[in-house]
Amino acid sequence: MSTTAEPIPPLLPPVRRSAYDRWRERVADDPRLQRLYGWLAPLAVTLLAGILRFWNLGHPHVLVFDETYYVKDAWSQWNLGYAATWPDGADARFAAGETNIFTSDPSFVVHPPLGKYLIGFGMWLFGPDSSFGWRAMTALFGTALVLLLFLVAKTLTNSTVFATVASFLLAIDGLGIVMSRVALLDVFLAFFILLAFWFALLDRRRHLDRLAAAIVARGVDDGPPAWGAVLWNRPWIIAAGAAAGAATAVKWSGVWVLAAIGLYLVVTDALERRRLGVTFWPMDAVRQGLASFVLLVPVAFVVYLGSWAGWLFSDGGYDRKVAEISPATGFFSWVPLPLQSLWKYHETIYASMAGMTSPHSYSSAAWAWPFLWRPTSMYAFSSPDGKNGCSGDNGCLQVLYSMPNPLLWFASVIAALYLVYRFAVARDWRYAVVLVGIAATWLPWLMYPERTVFQFYTIVIWPFLLLALTFALREITGAAHALHERRLAGQRVGIVFLVTAVVLSAFWYPLWSATQVPYDFYRLHNWMQGWV
Repeated sequence: MSTTAEPIPPLLPPVRRSAYDRWRERVADDPRLQRLYGWLAPLAVTLLAGILRFWNLGHPHVLVFDETYYVKDAWSQWNLGYAATWPDGADARFAAGETNIFTSDPSFVVHPPLGKYLIGFGMWLFGPDSSFGWRAMTALFGTALVLLLFLVAKTLTNSTVFATVASFLLAIDGLGIVMSRVALLDVFLAFFILLAFWFALLDRRRHLDRLAAAIVARGVDDGPPAWGAVLWNRPWIIAAGAAAGAATAVKWSGVWVLAAIGLYLVVTDALERRRLGVTFWPMDAVRQGLASFVLLVPVAFVVYLGSWAGWLFSDGGYDRKVAEISPATGFFSWVPLPLQSLWKYHETIYASMAGMTSPHSYSSAAWAWPFLWRPTSMYAFSSPDGKNGCSGDNGCLQVLYSMPNPLLWFASVIAALYLVYRFAVARDWRYAVVLVGIAATWLPWLMYPERTVFQFYTIVIWPFLLLALTFALREITGAAHALHERRLAGQRVGIVFLVTAVVLSAFWYPLWSATQVPYDFYRLHNWMQGWV
């Protein structure tokens, strides 16, 4: 009789690990792979974004939608220091190469100069008669926005996978692609806003550790301190102020982001001081808040004012000499006349913008943006069968349509609502950052319900919505400590979602790049009455 013990059968079947889990463990065990993946992932996604944005960028060689304002204003401003008027029929003549037919008379424009200087730089670099040159800087900033979103997501979570997913979704999305392929101001605004938030995040990571160390040191012998430290060495706040100032120098809506970041800094600091046991933490946070204001706001003002340098140092800009006609008296009499003129000009701009109610077939109220009822068609050109290479029985169309990937859009809106719930339950600071970004870039528009606005303005909200979506996808795929079966099922759902998003982007890309398509193919995209 054998005395060898029989092997005890396992109580549970062997755990099935997903390919992702096996890959993640392999990367975690090899620092070289970690570094390689940390560099390759953002570079690959940014390269993909650049290809989708720069490919055939010069087509169509016409001024589309509001390029009729920004391209011509950019070129006259680049040459004169201020935006000038153009003769009748200037659009066709400009596209034909007559780029210096602007007059010396000033043109009334409602947006600050920085975005138009950036457009003008591309025109100076590649030639004003090049439609690639008109749009080169928007394509560059739109591509950089994808990389910046990776950096923001990586700073929020310290996860390369999370950051890659967020930036990849922006790279393949139509709203990001189209707004990078037209010479409008909004992609510059989106970039500087996200840059300001990234700088604020970098400050948070450094500031809270220094604050805790300073407060703990104060309370070692005498119990909890009555007052904490006021910290001035915060270079990232200065950088955030400069970025928010640049955003405001593109469009005035950037000032809401400046205010939101300032409020976030004060609230975050107050909560941290309360957590660390500071007795008079509310007033202590006010003290630090005043210091943060000094670090944040003046540099923003300097950057904004600097964007008007061309207008200030020339003498032909709109309202440039109004203060010389009726200079200020009393306390403000010491203000230089050019600055008095600039203030008068800003009063005129505000009155014009607040009352801007011109009807437009593609207007979309801010409250309707989440429903995606009326995306904006920037350009449309039809060709009959047999003409211009068209082989469609019902003719062909070229359309440049600022339509986000519908799956990503609606999923992101739902994810933002989910993030509100998750923040109420978990009080996670990362959720707060994303929600503050959404609120600062959307809620102010609700105060002007009568103003003519467009769905494509949401490009500034879009990075934050995609962050919310990626947080939701991360929840679906499961935490690292979750059961393997749960993670495997969640990862499959995430993969199916991403693959579906890629397929939809491929389906919509011809309409995002003004590629000629048969009319019947175009009709396949008419999913809702207000679409295309």
